[in-house]
Amino acid sequence: MTATSQPSPSARTAPIAPSATTVRAGLSDAAEADIRPLMSAFPSGVSVITTIGADSEPRGMTCSSLASVALSPPTVVLCLRTASPTVQAVLETGHVAVNLLHENARPVSDLFASGAPDRFERVEWRLPLGAGGPHLAGSSHAIADGEVTQAVEFGDHTAVFVRISRVSLHDGEEPLLYGKRRYARWTDATAVPGPPAAAPPLPAIPAPLAAPSDREGAAGVRP
Repeated sequence: MTATSQPSPSARTAPIAPSATTVRAGLSDAAEADIRPLMSAFPSGVSVITTIGADSEPRGMTCSSLASVALSPPTVVLCLRTASPTVQAVLETGHVAVNLLHENARPVSDLFASGAPDRFERVEWRLPLGAGGPHLAGSSHAIADGEVTQAVEFGDHTAVFVRISRVSLHDGEEPLLYGKRRYARWTDATAVPGPPAAAPPLPAIPAPLAAPSDREGAAGVRP
């Protein structure tokens, strides 16, 4: 496939599935700040994005920039480094699997962040019928399959919008977390206590008993 339009020096469009669309976002000349400390202070789960390339070879990369977009249609957005071969394969085929890693899968996160060419030979994976990409079933607490509907290339990253078609959850597994430049386990996290329970309402104070002549229906008293 060919790109939808001629790329500019600051933004480039990659081929994607026929049903998907690509948008190139403009770049501003405004002053720039290093947002890495900001994003490091925003912990998140860890995922590995996988697909099967046009050459029938598996592709995958670690991703912690994942967010929901809509419940109907069920859509998530993945923000991925544009230069990654995995991104190019995702846009070419239009299909992807999102593997949410469980808390004991830090080695898998590091492996797919390293770009090692033999990473799929060093991890257990399978490709079920209808999957968007390889399932890292032994390393994940949840896996979703979906189709790319749109891609927005901005700066050095591409926002890939994926419509989810299937979700599978693995009971008994908890998420791997990443933030402040380190990993954490969900089960080691301390729950934040909720607000104190509301105090029970005070009992109503009964009104003083009125004199017989003042009560409704009381008989009059003759002098």
